[in-house]
Amino acid sequence: MRYKIVPVTPFEQNCTIFWCEKTRQAAIIDPGGDIERIRAALAEDDLTAALILVTHGHIDHVGGVAALAAATGAPIEGPHADDHYWIDGMAQQGRMFGFADGSSFTPARWLKDGDTVRCGEVELRVLHCPGHTPGHVVFYHPASRLAQVGDVLFQGSIGRTDFPGGDHETLLRSITERLLPLGDDVAFIPGHGPMSTFGEERRHNPFLSGRFG
Repeated sequence: MRYKIVPVTPFEQNCTIFWCEKTRQAAIIDPGGDIERIRAALAEDDLTAALILVTHGHIDHVGGVAALAAATGAPIEGPHADDHYWIDGMAQQGRMFGFADGSSFTPARWLKDGDTVRCGEVELRVLHCPGHTPGHVVFYHPASRLAQVGDVLFQGSIGRTDFPGGDHETLLRSITERLLPLGDDVAFIPGHGPMSTFGEERRHNPFLSGRFG
């Protein structure tokens, strides 16, 4: 598997493209906007958009999902159904955050913990990690020791929990019970900002200090 990060929207959200080197089929995770930039990134490596994956329902992550699906025919999978209300409220989100575009959509499959998604010969594990939103999911590729964690965890920080449905303690449990046990060597792509590893965050992230012996 290979990947590239395409920052999109004024929020510099890390839309991520994972692809199978053999088939050139690509999964686009969180196409929040700037669809032509994403399509140019696909064309640059001769990739076919085979799947659109969604970590959670905030507009900077999903604002371009419907448009990209319409343009490419790729099916949408995710997030967990507990984020249904965020996706239904896309128009209100757009007004709140100053996004002119963004349409609601219904995924071909709502995802749950333990599911897998497949693109070519690449298979990703799904982990339900609520807290930032109730229906947030993470996509993990065990063979590469790489995860796309959306807005659950960042280098030196964690996701906000002050939006409707957010919960600080739930988020911390998602990180400590679902993500960190995957291993210190696992690298992750956050929804915004630079990559890090779970080990680095376990040792140095101030929001996680005191939770380990």
